[in-house]
Amino acid sequence: MAKNSLRDRVDGNELDLSLSNLSVVPVKEIAALKKANHLDLSCNQLKALNDIFSTSLTHLVKIDLSKNQLTSLPHNFGSLKNLQHLDVLGNQLTTLPVSFCQLIKLKWLDLKDNPIEEPLKTVAGNCLNDAECKKCAQKVRKCKCFMLSGV
Repeated sequence: MAKNSLRDRVDGNELDLSLSNLSVVPVKEIAALKKANHLDLSCNQLKALNDIFSTSLTHLVKIDLSKNQLTSLPHNFGSLKNLQHLDVLGNQLTTLPVSFCQLIKLKWLDLKDNPIEEPLKTVAGNCLNDAECKKCAQKVRKCKCFMLSGV
């Protein structure tokens, strides 16, 4: 995906790449668009994110990865130091990386419709509304239980 075509998809501070049939995230091109700190990658064909995703996109405040096929998040996902809102609804995540506890600004998290393993599943809760997603972010960020999964 060319940088110019990405620039055309920026609206205010949001870059909308949803429904783009992406199997790979164009990280370098996205990183060049610093003004776009909200990234929508929902409804694509993503199965994995590479480590460069987390280290190159540290300016992101909001990421929507919902309705993809992600089985895990990069081990260095905690490098997204400005991340406040994360939607990973409807993927294949079973756990979260240990670095997740470094997301100290995270205020909203949706893990629904993922085969999350215990004890993380209990800690995360159902997240059926905005208030529960806020609680989920707070509880999961503080919980070290996902470290038990060996990730």
